[in-house]
Amino acid sequence: MAKRVAIVGAGVSGLASIKCCLEEGLEPTCFERTRDIGGVWQFTEYVEDGRASMYKSLVSNTCKEMSAFTDFPFPEDFPVFLPHAKLLEYLHLYTKHFNLRKHIQFQTTVISIKKRPDFSTSGQWDVITETNGKQKSAIFDAVMVCIGYLTEPSLPLDSFPGIDKFNGQYFHSRDYKTPDVFAGKKVLVVGMGNSGVDIAVEAARTAKKVMISTNRGAWVISRVFDDGYPWDMVFLTRFLNIIRNSLPGRATMWLIATRVNQWFNHANYGLVPKDRSVMREPILNDELPGCIITGKVSIKPGVKEFKENSVVFKDSQEEEEVDVVVFATGYKASFPFIDESIIEVENNHASLYKYIFPPRLEKPTLAFIGFLKPLGAIMSVVETQARWVTRIFNGLCKLPPVNTMLEEVNEKKKHKLNWFGFTFDEVLKTDCLVYMDQLASSIGVKPSVPALLLRDPKLAIKIFFGPCSPYQFRLDGPGKWDGARNAIMSQWERTLKPMRTRVVEDTSSFIAYLLKALALFAVVVGILYSFN
Repeated sequence: MAKRVAIVGAGVSGLASIKCCLEEGLEPTCFERTRDIGGVWQFTEYVEDGRASMYKSLVSNTCKEMSAFTDFPFPEDFPVFLPHAKLLEYLHLYTKHFNLRKHIQFQTTVISIKKRPDFSTSGQWDVITETNGKQKSAIFDAVMVCIGYLTEPSLPLDSFPGIDKFNGQYFHSRDYKTPDVFAGKKVLVVGMGNSGVDIAVEAARTAKKVMISTNRGAWVISRVFDDGYPWDMVFLTRFLNIIRNSLPGRATMWLIATRVNQWFNHANYGLVPKDRSVMREPILNDELPGCIITGKVSIKPGVKEFKENSVVFKDSQEEEEVDVVVFATGYKASFPFIDESIIEVENNHASLYKYIFPPRLEKPTLAFIGFLKPLGAIMSVVETQARWVTRIFNGLCKLPPVNTMLEEVNEKKKHKLNWFGFTFDEVLKTDCLVYMDQLASSIGVKPSVPALLLRDPKLAIKIFFGPCSPYQFRLDGPGKWDGARNAIMSQWERTLKPMRTRVVEDTSSFIAYLLKALALFAVVVGILYSFN
């Protein structure tokens, strides 16, 4: 009999997990507490306990080609960066194409997941669910938890003296839906992540005044990158990643600073990150510099204290009047249906091998999918996690010894500075290209550029110098997809199709290509000359 797998949540991670189970001959049952698929991309006008929430204007920070599942490109007429409704539409297309819906039990909440009495030998779990007020228990051979980390907001009010005396309105960014609430108000956004900046920029359209309070600052980049192409298709390439990870960490961060300052000087806008030895999540926002330069948004230091109708910032004695405070202070890791003895959470980080497996479990039959923050798109990352996990469930892949797994988990907790490449400011953050290659190597689906150079040099060049798009991981090995090569070769056409709505004559691309070729030739000549 096929092994039965319980999947918690029918968002991006849950849908990918269902499909990967089916590919491996497993029997998935997905429990989704809402009426439909989509997870965070399922917009509602209200905030629902226990699930992620988003604002009405949300647009993806990664482009469609980098955000796609590995064997299912977005329709070519979809916009390059996706409003939430379009991304949800894509998830419905994916669900229909692979016939996933029949494996989902909607309006069903997982109450508890516990080891069976014979877990040390069977690896099985008792899963209790509730539907329409009725509870039901079932036995599963494995469990995949796919709820992410955006369900329980972190609101550390104790860190903000005087907030109990504040007469204005305050709420967590999770509760934000539209900018109407800010009309004519003086607004303070505490925290400078992507959501906080999006909310501040939106507030500037209706509010009387908008401030962003940040202790650490951040690099701000545009979705529109070199030559107008999507930032991630330019930035996330194998070639550039090798360069970044081969240079000393300080040199890598200097290159990043130099690149982002080409758009605008962050120091002049009060945005330069406080600690430039680590990589914070970059802010993807096309409007923030314009809002700052026109006075619609001002950048402030951290909050010192709140007064009844105002706020005092650090290194200042002046009071700034404020009516509404939005705390964009992140989220807490929370798995209320799993016993704490199984999953250890501290400092918002769960001790998981490869961000997936509790290393001390007697049997590797519990996996957490999507509990990480990659520098790049999440979809192909969680799908690759699910591909690896389902092969481990089947015994086709193996985990290393417990001591090896614990050693890696503990190293991540130490926040050691890397001598080379990126060092991230949070344990959950990771270089998506390096991480994907690690998992892909374990599965046997990492593309080999040297091998491709011999049999398909044109494709090899695209893979090495072009975007590290998801389709690369379906070229060979288990789960090979016959359409992968064509998807890679045509990715730029699909990117440009929705923008080319007016035909124009363009010679600039040829000139730019010629200049780049001449520059490369000059570099090669210079290197050869230096050896003579």
